[in-house]
Amino acid sequence: MAIKTWQSDAVTIKVDYDKCKGHGNCADSCPAEVYEIDNGKAVPVNIDDCVECCTCVEVCPESAIEHSACP
Repeated sequence: MAIKTWQSDAVTIKVDYDKCKGHGNCADSCPAEVYEIDNGKAVPVNIDDCVECCTCVEVCPESAIEHSACP
């Protein structure tokens, strides 16, 4: 499956679907409700609402999320 990339005017989010196990930590923790779990994988369906807090990157136990605003 490899890496899926989503872009908005402000951010780029990449999810490594080989690593993502669909735990849902990103969806549960995101204050802007950017993520949903679809077919067992994280999908940033509301990327335009992202507040660039980096919570998604921090809570992913598989380190499957890469965010342009996060180190």
